[in-house]
Amino acid sequence: MLKDGHIDTVIGLPANLFFSTGIPVCILVLKRCKRFEDVLFINAAEHYEKGKRQNVLREGEGQEPNDIRKIVETYQFRKEEEQYSRRVSMEEIEKNDWNLNISRYVSTTQAEEIIDLEEVHNRLTDIDRRAKEAREKHNTFLRELGLREI
Repeated sequence: MLKDGHIDTVIGLPANLFFSTGIPVCILVLKRCKRFEDVLFINAAEHYEKGKRQNVLREGEGQEPNDIRKIVETYQFRKEEEQYSRRVSMEEIEKNDWNLNISRYVSTTQAEEIIDLEEVHNRLTDIDRRAKEAREKHNTFLRELGLREI
């Protein structure tokens, strides 16, 4: 179906959305006469409201999130949004052995913060230096009072 150009979009939905299944759901949008040479992947698995027995896609009013509208508009206008949707070329899908796993193309993981170890070392050295200075100052006051130093 991919080679024939019939798969237009792959939409990932959250788990526990339907009564009889607790696993995440995937929708494949098929078209006979597709205009685009790519496949749109939408990862909406984290855009929902948690319910007691069942999760729901939000239909927010005004400034509130509207998950359904976001999915529809992303599909309709084939919008790309980091960590939500991406248009993937057939070449890239072929390189991935025709795998349609959404998380392969649209990752929702946050990049780890890069830590400058030199800066952290300098801050810790400075804190240690100021602690020693404070201890010495404190011990000076204790000596003046005739008390035992720490």
